[in-house]
Order: sequence, then structure tokens, then C-alpha cells
Amino acid sequence: GSGDGQGQILQRFPEKDWEDNPFPQGIELFCQPSGWQLFTERNPPTFFVAVLTDINSERHYCACFTFWEAVESAQPQSHPKNGEEEEEESASPVQPAQLFAPKSLVLVSRLDHAEVFRNSLGLIYTIYVDGLSVSLENVIGNLLTCTIPITGGAQ
Repeated sequence: GSGDGQGQILQRFPEKDWEDNPFPQGIELFCQPSGWQLFTERNPPTFFVAVLTDINSERHYCACFTFWEAVESAQPQSHPKNGEEEEEESASPVQPAQLFAPKSLVLVSRLDHAEVFRNSLGLIYTIYVDGLSVSLENVIGNLLTCTIPITGGAQ
């Protein structure tokens, strides 16, 4: 095809909407503003933050870290048959060029901390790319959890 496609949410945390902070519908459109396209080269990772405003005029900061993964190629293509010479060549399939598809990690927050978002998404990306045997659920839980001690009390 043309290499154009639509974004698809593969995994999300939390899996269910929180009543006070629903999952932004159509977030996949913000991840790739220029569209979901295949590339013949692996591009370097990119990072940007978009600000989404909900119906109550509350801001949601949408941090997007995009990297490119090799796509499994479809069936090999054959040469077109225009003459006898080319018919002989057409017996051997032509391997299509390697294609790379964008994959985005997205963090949505009501807080504006772009550098923290970049570092957090970079850590998740590194764990994913290096194939570390760490549960992403645990990593995300650890990134999002903090203990605030009570003033004058025990931690």
C-alpha cells in the first residue's frame, strides 16, 4: 500500500478509566501529527509534549516518545513479465525494502514536567528495546508511586 495507516493502542495503564481522569479518546492521533507512515530508514527517537484541553478547560500534558521498529515484510514481490529475458529473472523473488513503523510511548498528566516525562518514557523505552525481563506494569507502578511523609509523624 501507500505506507499510510492508523494508530492503534496496544496497551494502556491503567486498563480501566479513572472517574476523575478518563482516558483521552483519539490520543493516537496526537502521537503522530503527520500521520502513521512507514519509512525505509529507522529514524532516531523523537519526543514532544502536546497540551490537550478537556471540556472543563483542564489541561492534560501528553508526552510522546516515538521510535521506529522494523516491520515484518509481506510476501516477496516478483519482477513484471515484459519479455522472455525478464521471464527468466522473474523466477527469483525480489525482496522488498526493509520498512520501519513508528511506535509511541505516551504519558498523560495534569502536571507540566516535560523533563520528568522524557526521562520516564526513555527508561521504559530502554527496558523494552533491551528486552529486559522486567514487568512494565511494575516499572510504571514504581515511576508513578511516591510516599509523602506526614509532617512530624512516622514515614
